[in-house]
Amino acid sequence: MPTDLHLDGQTRVLHFFAPGRVNLIGDHTDYNGGLVFPAALTMGTYLTVTERFDHFSCGFESDDTPDTFTLGSEQLAQRQHAWVDYPLGVLKEFSDRGWNLLGYDFHYHGDLPIGAALSSSASIEMVTAVALNTLCGEPFTQLELVQMAQHAENAFVGMNCGIMDQFASGFGKKDHAIALDCNTLEYEWVPLEMSGLKFVIANTNKPRELVDSAYNRRRAECNEALEILRRYVSVENLCQLTVPQFEKLSRNLSGNVLRRARHAVSEHARVREAVTALKAGDMARFGQLMNASHASLRDDYAVTCPELDFLVAAAQQHPGVLGSRMTGAGFGGCTVTLIAEERVGEFIRTLGDAYTQRFGHNADFYVAEIGDGAQ
Repeated sequence: MPTDLHLDGQTRVLHFFAPGRVNLIGDHTDYNGGLVFPAALTMGTYLTVTERFDHFSCGFESDDTPDTFTLGSEQLAQRQHAWVDYPLGVLKEFSDRGWNLLGYDFHYHGDLPIGAALSSSASIEMVTAVALNTLCGEPFTQLELVQMAQHAENAFVGMNCGIMDQFASGFGKKDHAIALDCNTLEYEWVPLEMSGLKFVIANTNKPRELVDSAYNRRRAECNEALEILRRYVSVENLCQLTVPQFEKLSRNLSGNVLRRARHAVSEHARVREAVTALKAGDMARFGQLMNASHASLRDDYAVTCPELDFLVAAAQQHPGVLGSRMTGAGFGGCTVTLIAEERVGEFIRTLGDAYTQRFGHNADFYVAEIGDGAQ
């Protein structure tokens, strides 16, 4: 439902919000049949929807870019090759289901860094989906909106993402993470007992180069590993294997194919153990699993970069830190660190100065608060 609904003269104005997300552990497991473990942030995208006086077009503007658009009905179904493609893709999802919406202005404002692996695109899609659903009288469930937003990014924008980002933005819950099976969409909210602790996100501000090609190559290597292993065991995906099973079968693999598969299997096991640790309130063990996850992403999956590795290594040596890892696809983007609350200020100053001295540009830091989903 809209967070605010009022009449400005004769004009209806509605306000919406959808969060970004941080994946606490479980990267590159989704397309290998494993669990992911994201949490919604209190940072995200805000949307104000205002009725236009003409009912033949829609307007789109964002405080984060000078590009504005006024588009008629035919143009709404066409890519503009700009930021507006994310909401346009969602509009097309509604249009394809018989809901043709004209006569509204969409004004976006976000406090998520763009391109930092915190799901700013999913946030834009989900805030648009919830707004359109409200305008239509809420014909769709939250899960349907999540699926529509993902399909919009796949089919309209052309980015072959999984469903984790949109799901976390749609189903986030304050002070909880989501253990999500991306294949079945079975999920569980797991409470985060953060007494005296904080998650700190560090943004490398490094452009994420070659992410798509490297992502596709690693998917292909995982698929190759799966095809080889299916000669010896009946599985549908890599993450159906336990670590002991994989160790016995791994002699049939070599090189990068071995390393990529080993990460997928071990990372899935780490997510399962992380859920158990959090349910037991064992934040120290959760931090150790974060550290192990980064090592695997660095050594076996090879999706880190010098900037990410520097921030993680420095964090892991800092007093009060329980664990630190990269988060997201890699090759730039962000790290996430679990740290004692009283050490946060010192941590940001120390790592920030060291990072600037090493790389010649600043890292940005955000003290993450875990919030609710799109509303």
